[in-house]
Amino acid sequence: MPKYKRILLKLSGEALMGQYDFGYDPAVLSQVAKDIIKVQQSGVEVALVIGGGNVFRGQGLEEVGFDRVRGDQMGMLATVMNALAMQDALEKMGADCEVLSALGIEQVGEKYSALSARAKLSQGKIIICAAGSGNPYFTTDTAASLRAIELQADLLLKATKVDGIYDTDPMKNPDAKRYDQLQYDNAINDRLGVMDLTAMVMCRDNNMPLCVFNMFDDGALTGVLNGEPVGTTVKV
Repeated sequence: MPKYKRILLKLSGEALMGQYDFGYDPAVLSQVAKDIIKVQQSGVEVALVIGGGNVFRGQGLEEVGFDRVRGDQMGMLATVMNALAMQDALEKMGADCEVLSALGIEQVGEKYSALSARAKLSQGKIIICAAGSGNPYFTTDTAASLRAIELQADLLLKATKVDGIYDTDPMKNPDAKRYDQLQYDNAINDRLGVMDLTAMVMCRDNNMPLCVFNMFDDGALTGVLNGEPVGTTVKV
C-alpha cells in the first residue's frame, strides 16, 4: 500500500536523452511513462515537472551578451517541448494526462492554475506542469518545489543519475558517503548540491519532504512510495 497519496516528480531534461547527446530516447520515455502509470494505478496522484536541459539551457548565455530574461524564456519553452513528449508517451499507454503551462500557450495546454491542477489530480489525471514558474531567474528545481507546495503534495521526488545524496561527488570520489536521511538545514549549510538554494529553503519553510533517488534503478519509484529505504530523504 503506497505511503503517499499525492506526489510531484521532478525529472531532469537530461534524463530523457538516454543514450543520446541531445533530444529524446524513446526507450527512456516509454520506461518512465510505464513506471508513472504503475504508480498511479496503485492509487497515487502524480504531477510532474520536467527540466529542459536536453533541448536548451538559458543559463550561461548572459556571459556572452545574451539577454538573460529572453534566454530563460527559451529554456521555459524547452520544458514545454519535454512536457509534450512525456504526455505523448503516457497517452500511448492509455493514461489520461494534461499539460498545464505557466506560459499562456492555449494550443498546447491549459494555463496553469493550482486549483485546477488539484482538481484534475483528484479526478485521476496525470498532470505535467510546464514552463517552470513562468518567471526568469528561477530554475526548474525551484518550480518543482513551488508546484509541490501549491498542489499540496505529500512528497517531492527528484530523480537523478545517482541513488541519493552524498557528502562528495560519487562520480569523482569512490569513497563518497551516501546519506539515508538528512535535515534541510544540514543539506543547505553543507552545500550538498541537492537542489538550488531557493528550492531547498522553500521546501524547508513549507515542511515539504524531499526524496532524491535514481529513477532508473529497477523498482525505485515504487519502493519510495511504499516506504522502502530508497534514495535519500530530506526533512525539516
